[in-house]
Amino acid sequence: MTDPNNDLDLRTVLETSDLGTIALAEGILEGADIEYLAKGEGIQDLFGMGRLVPVNPVSGAVMIQVAAENETAARDLLSDLATE
Repeated sequence: MTDPNNDLDLRTVLETSDLGTIALAEGILEGADIEYLAKGEGIQDLFGMGRLVPVNPVSGAVMIQVAAENETAARDLLSDLATE
């Protein structure tokens, strides 16, 4: 996973609140050696609401982000997951 303090040009390639989809996306990107940031993943379960509702009203969906140079490859890899 990328360091969120790094000054990379990050692009969102997937936005979801489904924990299974997040795990699959992370596994696919790790398998392809594409570094990513799962923005909002740490607060998805804030106050225990992340598992009760489709989108946590406080944190919103998790955004899977990659460096600009990996955007096309990541979108291709995650295209089947983007149909949530």
